[in-house]
Amino acid sequence: MTAAVNKSELTPDPWGSFEPYVQLVRSLLPRATGVSLFDASGALRWSSETTTGPDFYTLIEEALSTAGARPQGPGLVRMLDGSLPVYLFWIRDETEELIGIVAVMCRQNGGGEAEAQEFSFKHALLRPVLECLRRDLLSRAAIEQLSRTVTSRDRDLELLLADGSADRPTGDGADELKGILKQAIEHVDCTTAALIVPDKSIAMLRSATNRPADMQLVARAHRQLLAMAQARREPVIINKLAPNSTTGILPYKILSCALRSGAGKAMGVLALFREDAGQPFGDREARLTEILARKALSLIESSHDALSGLYTRPAFEQRVRAVVADAKSSKHWTALYIDGDQIHVINDSFGMHVGDSVLGQLGELIRRRLPPGAFASRISGDRFAVMLPTQIDDAAKFAESLREGVEQLGTTQGESRLHVSVSIGVASLDTAAGELMHSLAAAETACKAAKDRGRNRVEVYKSNDVSLVRRFADINIAGQLRAAIDAGRFQLYSQLIVPFACAESPRTHFELLLRMLDEDGHTIGPDRFLSAANRYQLMPEIDRWVINQAIELLEPQAELLAGRTVAFAINFSGQSLNDESFVDFLLERIRSSGIDPAVFTFEITENATIANIARAESLIRRLRDLGCSVALDDFGTGLSSLAYLRQLPVTMLKIDGSFVRDILKDPRAESMVRAIAQLARSMSLTTVAEYVETDEIRTRVATLGVDYGQGFAIGRPAPLQELLSELPLYAAADSTPTVISDIALDHLIEIVH
Repeated sequence: MTAAVNKSELTPDPWGSFEPYVQLVRSLLPRATGVSLFDASGALRWSSETTTGPDFYTLIEEALSTAGARPQGPGLVRMLDGSLPVYLFWIRDETEELIGIVAVMCRQNGGGEAEAQEFSFKHALLRPVLECLRRDLLSRAAIEQLSRTVTSRDRDLELLLADGSADRPTGDGADELKGILKQAIEHVDCTTAALIVPDKSIAMLRSATNRPADMQLVARAHRQLLAMAQARREPVIINKLAPNSTTGILPYKILSCALRSGAGKAMGVLALFREDAGQPFGDREARLTEILARKALSLIESSHDALSGLYTRPAFEQRVRAVVADAKSSKHWTALYIDGDQIHVINDSFGMHVGDSVLGQLGELIRRRLPPGAFASRISGDRFAVMLPTQIDDAAKFAESLREGVEQLGTTQGESRLHVSVSIGVASLDTAAGELMHSLAAAETACKAAKDRGRNRVEVYKSNDVSLVRRFADINIAGQLRAAIDAGRFQLYSQLIVPFACAESPRTHFELLLRMLDEDGHTIGPDRFLSAANRYQLMPEIDRWVINQAIELLEPQAELLAGRTVAFAINFSGQSLNDESFVDFLLERIRSSGIDPAVFTFEITENATIANIARAESLIRRLRDLGCSVALDDFGTGLSSLAYLRQLPVTMLKIDGSFVRDILKDPRAESMVRAIAQLARSMSLTTVAEYVETDEIRTRVATLGVDYGQGFAIGRPAPLQELLSELPLYAAADSTPTVISDIALDHLIEIVH
């Protein structure tokens, strides 16, 4: 098994240890006391001596100064104080340039001419050793230079060839593209680098830090560069460009490389410029530029939608976050939310390819019309978003102009006319929102209002528009609602429904109510989330949770509830009524629960029932056959209530709270409640008055012949778990049924709470 070795460990130091040479010198020169190695500048690189006096260094410097940069002969001898001879031997490369000095210090042996004669003898004696040392130094230097070159190339390749598959950029890619231009300047050694991709509205320029960018250069040359990119597949090198009075192009050396998509289309060009006096571009620079171009293309494709040429959603989000985080910016940002009108009809009528072509044209139209500083994205399907650094009035004008431009995209397809239009919502960007869709919520709300109000129009979000505010609230709560559904963060409450004196078969009822818990465990009422649940078709999932949870909590009480006159009312929505699988789910859960079906009363709103009368009638009959009761909720608000009431086998009518709440001040409301009570009694149906908020309302409702009451004057909602702990008390009371009078009612409320 081979251990991993660091590259630096394989690189020899050209001035490393020379101990073997010292041993050879001492074996040939017994009088040698020390051997030192200096470089060509006289700096000590290695020595067998642990300490060396300053006079020794001075001697070396004087000898080099006397001999010059290219000393003649093999060397010379110098004397230290005390008549100690130092023999200096020059080490040269193949060009006779000095690369090193070997200094051999010896014990005293005469002086003067004798030492000079001795030098010739010692040099002849040490020549083989000095030659081996010379070759060793040259080899070490060559290997070190090669290692530096390879290391440099490795860094370049790691930097330039990385495909980013493990770290694919999720932002808009602008910073990464700027980094590529910087790499081009540093690695290819050019004066200016430009990246031009017209289809993506990209025109970036960077120059060396010591000089400003020559904007005119690229402005004048970009058309020719793009034309060459289309015509030539390989990089184009122009090392001689004469001044042109027609085009105004200055004499520069140019290296350009096309950015080609997978289909071979030249999307743009990466162009590098050197001043005319610089070195010519060569094959190496061309190869590096190709690598940089491929990297730039990868970044662009990852951050731009292929169909529209606009930002992808992740890149758009990155750009929006940058806008929000820029505290120094004084710009006011406005958001446009654009939704194509009935693109699915175009797909169905003319084919998906035509629909894609329309989306591509929409993207091109948006891209062409974007003002400076603005940016846009195709965020999904046929939906686009635009950020404009303008006030809302100017943004509304831009949106209207864009809408009119889209109308002109319609064409004739065969014998049919292709009509194209968009609905656009305009609103100020919510810079305080953390997530993109929250930032765009107001604009999306306005766009949906434009859809509802006839399509092919622009709507500006206004805080005094009730329907827009409701939509806005629904969009903001929708994300929390989905998270709560996934995490099961709901809780069941119960509210007491009590019989009045006129009730023929009094029972104690409790309506089960739903509460949502936020991430901190705080309770959120249905007025905050049910509208969003209905708008975004989440009610069937919520209804299933309610039914499952209610049955799970009541199953342990099944024996106690059997045959008792305690009932629980459970709501389900019109969306669940239209769900094919919901009916079977509901009936199966009741059958398998072991709970007496008479315990359950299922409430469905009047409007939902009338909207799908056949399905509603079928479900109500199946529930009645099973033994359950069925209540028609919010009764009195439907336009055709009486016409359908006869065919619906319901057992209870819950009078809409809007009538009950105004019963003391509106004679018509009082007449409506009285009429419903009389009608229900004639049809053997039980009535419940909702929103009994005061004792006065409770008393008046009871005198009008209503059987039951529900509201804060009777009992406030409380967690179902609390009620279940008191259920034996209610069951015991129900064993001998009594009609609850007004006095007994107050006492009962005290027991419950």
